[in-house]
Amino acid sequence: MQVSPCKEKKLGPLAGVKIVEFAAVGPAPMCAMLLADLGATVIRIDRVTAVELGSKRPLQFDLLLRNRQVLALDLKTVQGREMAMEVVAGADALIEGMRPGVMERLGLGPKECLERKPKLVYGRMTGWGQTGPLAAAAAHDLNYIAMTGALDAIGRAGQPPSIPINLLGDYAGGSLYLALGILAALRESERSGQGQVVDAAILDGVTSLMTSMFGLLAAGMWKLERGANIADSGAPFYDVYECADGKFVSVAPIETRFFEEMLQRLKIPKGDYPNRWDRTQWPRLRETLAAKFHTRTRDEWCKTLEGTDACFAPVLTMAEAPHHPHSALRKMFVEVDGVSQPMPAPRFSRSVPELPKAPKLSTRDEALECLRGWFGEDRYTQLEQSGQLAAVQGGGTN
Repeated sequence: MQVSPCKEKKLGPLAGVKIVEFAAVGPAPMCAMLLADLGATVIRIDRVTAVELGSKRPLQFDLLLRNRQVLALDLKTVQGREMAMEVVAGADALIEGMRPGVMERLGLGPKECLERKPKLVYGRMTGWGQTGPLAAAAAHDLNYIAMTGALDAIGRAGQPPSIPINLLGDYAGGSLYLALGILAALRESERSGQGQVVDAAILDGVTSLMTSMFGLLAAGMWKLERGANIADSGAPFYDVYECADGKFVSVAPIETRFFEEMLQRLKIPKGDYPNRWDRTQWPRLRETLAAKFHTRTRDEWCKTLEGTDACFAPVLTMAEAPHHPHSALRKMFVEVDGVSQPMPAPRFSRSVPELPKAPKLSTRDEALECLRGWFGEDRYTQLEQSGQLAAVQGGGTN
């Protein structure tokens, strides 16, 4: 007998948790991936026709869609919306990343869903939040971090703000905060027996991430000028340097004993820089370090400094990162269907998650088989006899 994809044995600390994800862009699928990676059963409700969602790529490389079962529903039809509500009624949590008001117009907003499933945790992922004058405006990661003070703080002295890849806004301020909010709300629902809405805005999340910096600013310990602080390339002992082969290394010995070890291993007399906090000495120290690191290749410096208390690491490309001995020993990457990708994180001593499963298209039969496990045999039979399952199509339009 074939085992339903939604009945198969699940490992990981979130085994048994059921989540429905409505197809969206970037941070919402990343949140769903994080929870699925840790053992939650996630059904992704996709569109019946492809629409432009973020950067288009072949499905096998759209790694944020791994570890899901997929079905397609036409939410513009009554039958599609009714079927979606049935799936929601069987879930512990929901993830949606539409603009504010879209789910309400579909009849799948928090009010309707919580009436159907009072204990549901309704997770909402937006950039600006559900309220406010910008709530309905289109934008992306760069725009959100620009509003928080974070973008203005990133960059070198005398240069425009540097554009970071969308880890900071979409994934740190967005996906991770939504995942945290969903898990916290699930825990609370165990006590109260009630669900609630989690309003995760990237704007809120990145602002939260900036808490320490705002504290330093209030204390007069953070300068608003870029490249003038310890952790923003202002300090020469917290920076990257080019090597003889054009590759780079990073050094970050903030503490005295680590700074002195770096000097000792670089054969720079400690007496030349008795007080690394003397900002008048920073230009000379930067020149000294730049000249020193340019005398050897990156790999040669690794032999001298890597693994010491000099707070050193090579600057690796994404192509190099999986092959570093430390990463390899910890098995930080895995190849799935020919695609190298990061393993689930964090790690657990007992409830170890399964290896990731590749993103996939689902046939209608596979979608129905998944729903059989999701609903249970009795409810599935009722839906089948009522004709509601006719709305289900195979999914994975990507």
